[in-house]
Amino acid sequence: MRLYSSPMKEFAISERLRNLLCRSTRVTVLTGAGVSAESGVPTFRSPDGLWAKFKPEELATFDAFHRNPQLVWEWYNYRRRLMGEVLPNPGHRALAEWEKYFVDFALVTQNVDGLHRQAGSVQVYELHGNIQKNKCVDCGKPGEVPDVFDPENLPCCECGGMLRPDVVWFGELLPESVIEKAWAKTEACELFFSIGTSSVVQPAASLPLVAQRQGAYMVEINPEETPLSGVADEVFRGLSGDILPRITEYFNDE
Repeated sequence: MRLYSSPMKEFAISERLRNLLCRSTRVTVLTGAGVSAESGVPTFRSPDGLWAKFKPEELATFDAFHRNPQLVWEWYNYRRRLMGEVLPNPGHRALAEWEKYFVDFALVTQNVDGLHRQAGSVQVYELHGNIQKNKCVDCGKPGEVPDVFDPENLPCCECGGMLRPDVVWFGELLPESVIEKAWAKTEACELFFSIGTSSVVQPAASLPLVAQRQGAYMVEINPEETPLSGVADEVFRGLSGDILPRITEYFNDE
């Protein structure tokens, strides 16, 4: 494992990674909450006024929604407003540029804020859904997101079913088609990046190891040590918004 934690003015990458950046065609990236935190996205468990007295597990479950849909909707509408005030950071924008460079590029994210798409990324696999979207609890079809939230008139599907935020709640499985595609891209890639994730939440935490077992060169970018750090082929200790643009400078660097 190569570990880099030097100041940005002394930034360098290994010769192996430099060659892979120039010659690889299949690249998969996994991003976690750390990438969004650099844009100011509040963490899932951040205390704030009224919501400090609720545990996320008491709001982010289908049972909670069934018991008190108005309360759950008010919480998610609050979170949507917060996320609507932030913008993609240089890390998000760098990954959008990467997609234009590699022939087969897949961006797998655990984040629900939609910032990768806002930055310009297209091939995005949202493992935990997208907080800016709705879906019907009965038919499962996507539903409209009203411009103005009215707690007295909760949104409903055209089929008559209630709409809910299109995110994965506690006790729910990840969307099957999304995880299958993410797994396939991971198994086929030559180069894998794990960025801003704690590497403890399954099944996403397994993806870097799957890629490595299939022969991919596995790189971690994180300001903190994680369970992945000891087995990664190369580790960059720092913020993705600082490191990703610097790595981009090595593209086509023969």
